[in-house]
Amino acid sequence: MGLTAFIPAALTLGIGVAALITFKVLSDRRDRSDSRLLVYQLLIWAGSLTLLIAVIVALPLENSIRGQILSLVGVVLTAIIALSSTTFVANAMAGIMLQATKPFRPGDFILVNGVFGQITRIALVSTRIQTETRDFTNLPNLLLVTHPITVQHREGTIIQADVSLGYDIHHRDAEHHLLSAASKAGFSDPYVLVLELLDHAVNYRVAGFLNDVKNPLSARSALRRHMLDELHLANVEITSPSVVAQRQQPGDTRTLAKQAAQRNLDGPVITPEEKIFDSANAAANQEQLRQEIRAAKEAISESREQVKKLQGDERESALVALRGVEQKLRWLEAARDAGSTD
Repeated sequence: MGLTAFIPAALTLGIGVAALITFKVLSDRRDRSDSRLLVYQLLIWAGSLTLLIAVIVALPLENSIRGQILSLVGVVLTAIIALSSTTFVANAMAGIMLQATKPFRPGDFILVNGVFGQITRIALVSTRIQTETRDFTNLPNLLLVTHPITVQHREGTIIQADVSLGYDIHHRDAEHHLLSAASKAGFSDPYVLVLELLDHAVNYRVAGFLNDVKNPLSARSALRRHMLDELHLANVEITSPSVVAQRQQPGDTRTLAKQAAQRNLDGPVITPEEKIFDSANAAANQEQLRQEIRAAKEAISESREQVKKLQGDERESALVALRGVEQKLRWLEAARDAGSTD
């Protein structure tokens, strides 16, 4: 058997590898949304398996030997799938389920299994989030399917905080101070709930609606900061979680922080979310750009159909509007490409 007998197999291998590389390069230049990325990964895996089978078929082997090799490949693949069914395959199936149901998308804040963060990427077997410490955490997709997930609403959410006050404070006075704190923190429609009547204090919950959900950490901190200010200015002692210190002091002694003079911070105010969730915010911006690009392409298609039906001045006006949308599309695509490069 000469070397010429291996030419078909070598050509098949070369053409297949070149096709896979070309597909990989072209896919990297296209819209890299999570749904497309999942499809690209599945296609590359399917193409690699097809190329392996094609090379085996093209080899100059006897039919019995070729059949045995193909059977061996099938057994190996079956064993791999069977052995990894509880991990890889399960997570892959969960990833496909997440892509189909879309319970969240890049840029969303989620809380699952005690982990809070902002989603940066949804892949086939795992989802990556950026946590409050700016680090990345990869969550198996199976975990996201089998555990309850809290997704922060993009159009606004409720921010709340609990505090315990003594029984010497009337609940109407407590509600007044807490509502004032929520209003000064920038929340709309604030409210106060009496959660529990404890042995040592009354447990209150103050909450309000937050329109800007980009900075939830700063919003929670601002709410608690204003609660401290309002209660301390009103000479109300906070007993959260409980007062356990025993001290011999005369009279009605309370532990209150001294009123601090207001100071203006120099320079621009930077919220911690800008540093903590930088990658997640970039992913959210890319996702928003992709949605706007799809909307612009749909608008261009509809405008072109309308232009074909119009005549005279109406046609000229439609053409001007069409060129404006095309210019917007070019700007959006340039911004998307610049973000992908960064």
